[in-house]
Amino acid sequence: MFVLDTHVVSELRHGKPNQSTVVRAWAAAQPVSTLYLSAITILELEMGIQTLERRTPPQGSALRRWLGGVRAAFANRILPFTDNTVPVCAALHIPDPRSERDAMIAATAMEHRFTVVTRNTADFAGTGVALVNPWGV
Repeated sequence: MFVLDTHVVSELRHGKPNQSTVVRAWAAAQPVSTLYLSAITILELEMGIQTLERRTPPQGSALRRWLGGVRAAFANRILPFTDNTVPVCAALHIPDPRSERDAMIAATAMEHRFTVVTRNTADFAGTGVALVNPWGV
């Protein structure tokens, strides 16, 4: 089972310029039922879309519709950040603090024993979470 990082979900958006064929091929080779999102990924996408809606409303509106489709496509496969995830996440900051959201995504994947799929493997290094970089396949 896989938790897709924000960059992976964004890379898979239809119509995205210069899409990576390697990432698309990797995703297409996985059974859909094995692909999950973290609620933190939804947060990151939402933050980006709200920024665009203020700056460039037409582009923001298009991405808002896309996110609605993502949420529908991943219905029942969006993993929450819960009080059970908190101690796993907190431990990832000891002894050295790390990116809050990356730690939250890593902790969510670790709690469920899933693999994080990301381009930014360095952001997750040292967490103990299993990683796949589909750009490096």
